[in-house]
This record gives sequence, C-alpha cells and structure tokens, in this order.
Amino acid sequence: MEILMVGCGKMGGAMLRRWLDEVPARFTAVNRTPSAIPEGASHAGSPDALSGQKFDALIIAVKPQQIAEIMPAYTAFLKPGGCVISIAAGFSIASIRKALGAHPVIRIMPNLPALIGRSVNGLYADDACSDAHRDLATQLAETTGTAIWVETEDEIDRITAIAGSGSGYVFEIARSYVAAAEAMGFAPGTARALVLETLSGAIEMARQSDLGLDELRNSVMSKKGTTEAGINALRRNGLLDQLMLETTGAAYQRAVELR
Repeated sequence: MEILMVGCGKMGGAMLRRWLDEVPARFTAVNRTPSAIPEGASHAGSPDALSGQKFDALIIAVKPQQIAEIMPAYTAFLKPGGCVISIAAGFSIASIRKALGAHPVIRIMPNLPALIGRSVNGLYADDACSDAHRDLATQLAETTGTAIWVETEDEIDRITAIAGSGSGYVFEIARSYVAAAEAMGFAPGTARALVLETLSGAIEMARQSDLGLDELRNSVMSKKGTTEAGINALRRNGLLDQLMLETTGAAYQRAVELR
C-alpha cells in the first residue's frame, strides 16, 4: 500500500513515526523541510516531485487554513477508489469535498500523545467510504493509541474540544500546579517530579478503580483535614467547573469556525 501525507508538523510527524514502525505501507511525506520527515519515509518537496506516482490514501496533515490552497494539487495522485484522510481540526468533510472533489473522506482527530502511542483518536467517515477505507483508518488510529468511531461529524468537533486539545489543558494545569509547588519553596526539578508523579498516580488509580471520580476524591478527604481545605478553595463559587466549561466551549466554538 502506498500512502501520501501532505504536511509533517508536530502532530503529523508524531503519527508518521508510529506508522512507519507498525503499518505495512510505504509512506511519502510532502514537506518543505526535508529534515522534518522521519527516517523511513520518502520525501517530496512539491507536487512536481510526485510525477507518475499513485497512492491508495491521501492524508491531510496541514493546518486547516491551508487545506483549500495546498491540497487540491495532490488529488491527482490518488488512485481510483482511494480515500482522503484528514487529521486537521475543524475542517469539515463538506469543505474537504469542496476543495478536493468527490473522494471518500475520513476525519481522524488525534492528540499529541500519539508520539508515545497514547493518543485518543476520534474517527468519522462519510457514506462514500468502504469497509477497507474504515479498516485502514482504524489501523492508523490504533497504531497511535485508541480509535473511537462516532456517528456524527459534530462529535468529531466535540472530541477536538475534549481530547484533541485536552493534552494542552493538562500541560497548562500541570504547569500552574508546578508553579504553586515552587512558590512553596521547592526547587523546580523537585516541584515538577512531585506534581507529575501525583497526577500520574491519581490518574492510574482512577483508571483501575470502579469508583466514581467524586467517590475517589472523597476517599482522600477527611473532615477538617488538609485535602478538604484545598478542595474547598478549588471549588469555591463553582469557578473550577465554570472554567472547564468555558475552556472546552471555546475550543469547540473554534472547531466550528474552522468548518
């Protein structure tokens, strides 16, 4: 199988590295900077470099704002019956078809932990996609983490707001937590270790437990204890819940704008 990938930034590069190790296909990546292409993939700097070649799948890995400008030049290299797979946030199947023509289209919404094989991938296929197209998309997704098929395209944009952007939220929360530890007098390295191990342990405990998250929280708290004091501050006036609603809502709205 021959797969053409246009764009190789942080997300595309992370996914391509995993695919090169585990997917039985030959990958060609288009990027202006050859050094950005992982070893094992062929490089093409422009459509001219692909003359005479044909591919079973065309992967869109450029920014959503670049799709209509860049991608039409590459559809000529798609084999009859080939599919288009987009990992770009927001840009809808209708917009992809408008820019690229009437090809079967699948959207995959990954997140950055694809680099370590822990991506949460939402997938949605249009009605023109065959079982073989869906199987390929599932294989690509599962190579980088988990594959979650959804029934509506809007769910992909909601997954973008929760999981696609979610690792960024977690990194920012962890950064603030580390800063608080440093403010208490811990050295930066110690503060980072304390926070990351605390987060990792709590998440793994939640993963293994049948208890709800509120029950797990309560299991740490004792009446008038230190955890209760901290939780009361964290939840004061419902600000934490409101902040998360605003955070995910803003990301979803931006995904809708990119359609």
